[in-house]
Amino acid sequence: MSTARTLDTRVLVVGAGPVGLLLAGELRLGGADVVVLERRTGPLTESRASTLHARTMELLDQRGLLARLGTPPRGGPGHFGGLTLDLATPGPYAGQWKVPQARTEELLEEWARGLGARFVKGYRLTGLEESDGHVEALAEPEAPGGERLRIRAAYAIGCDGESSTVRELAGFRLSGQDATRELLRADVAGIDIPDRRFERHPGGLAIAHRGPDGVTRVMTHVYGAPARPRTRPPSFAEVTDAWQRVAGDDIGGGTPLWLNAFGDTRRQAEEYRRGRVLLAGDAAHQQLPAGGQALNLGLQDAFNLGWKLAAVALGRAPESLLDTYHAERHPVGRRTLGNIATQAHLLLGGPEVEPLRELFTELLRLPPARAHLAAMISGVDVRYPVDAEGDPEGEPHPLAGSRLPRLRFDTEAGPTDTFAVSRPGSGVLLDLAGGPRPGRTVTPWTDGRVRVVRGTAGPDAPFGAVLLRPDGHVAWADGTDRDLRAALRRWFGPPQRP
Repeated sequence: MSTARTLDTRVLVVGAGPVGLLLAGELRLGGADVVVLERRTGPLTESRASTLHARTMELLDQRGLLARLGTPPRGGPGHFGGLTLDLATPGPYAGQWKVPQARTEELLEEWARGLGARFVKGYRLTGLEESDGHVEALAEPEAPGGERLRIRAAYAIGCDGESSTVRELAGFRLSGQDATRELLRADVAGIDIPDRRFERHPGGLAIAHRGPDGVTRVMTHVYGAPARPRTRPPSFAEVTDAWQRVAGDDIGGGTPLWLNAFGDTRRQAEEYRRGRVLLAGDAAHQQLPAGGQALNLGLQDAFNLGWKLAAVALGRAPESLLDTYHAERHPVGRRTLGNIATQAHLLLGGPEVEPLRELFTELLRLPPARAHLAAMISGVDVRYPVDAEGDPEGEPHPLAGSRLPRLRFDTEAGPTDTFAVSRPGSGVLLDLAGGPRPGRTVTPWTDGRVRVVRGTAGPDAPFGAVLLRPDGHVAWADGTDRDLRAALRRWFGPPQRP
């Protein structure tokens, strides 16, 4: 690489969308130095993704970010392939919530900056090389005459979207299929048309919603129209023509504020980690953005990865901890892409899919079927594999590997809950049983990696003691000391030396 100004950091995050910003905050919360590289110099101006699901809301609560955000408006009923689906799930944030992506980014950047993340904006990544012990990235300024940058980091993460430069430069392979059908999308000011929720017309699909600012988002698909290879957004004329053919309205007199096309691409990186380079969010998986799942899937990737990478980058945990990121999140991504592929067929298929839509309509009236799909889309049913390392004694606890729902309990300092105790970003040994064990077992890890919280709860508490990972998933519950030590080693590294 040629001469350039050099920056050094422990972790380089490429991309300052919601996933990259959340990851930067998580890394700083874990104590790792981080630089965020972003091409844009200003805030997002398009509305883009705006739906937050129950699990994402829980995770934001676990970091205290909902207090800054305020209570967002509910997003109304959900859907599965355009068929109404009640997304109610057990927990405090049932359903879906609406937050413009620009506001999500503003919130997460303010949080990450407040924790000490450094930002380099107005630069695009042009080179990425890995050598012994570090990654070296080259970045070119977007503005002419600017200074080139070389960034040296122990690790780099691509959070730079579907066309990820990190993924390409690092040689990650994608598996799956390219888009065969697409939706045209536009935010248009100055039009007055009826709201439409997944209206199926003889010629295609029409969706329209007028926001409180008077801007109407329209989306349309002409049945049988194939996805086009695109290097730029569709023209407004293309959108207005398709809309008139399908819905019969002339929206050509409006002012387009944003134009976009997205297809039913279904691709996933074969590996989420290659050495010192990792992928998160749309850089790792490409999918139709059905019901906001793409954004939520990416944010949950970041919550899984951030605390692990911080621990490894600071030498508090072994490299093997990073392998659990792929092991846990790749299957979740694959499953999500599968449900989105089913939704794309129901949503974009023509008259030939009507019998299938009728069948799904019947199924969604069955409480178990509705609850299953609602939990899948909301992300609350994710249960990571329970690792057999350490030869666990007996069957694992029913909560092992799953997220811990919010439980209120009392401590000497006053009432609190299981989300609040996770806010510092460390592991937590929550002991509601009141004996000397298991707190004594955890003592060699109470050097900042794990905190011990003791309290009392009602008789319906689903555990006596539980070890929580920083992302709120259960590493151990009500087991033996031997199993607890194995879980502590696996997720938090070796014990502190006396």
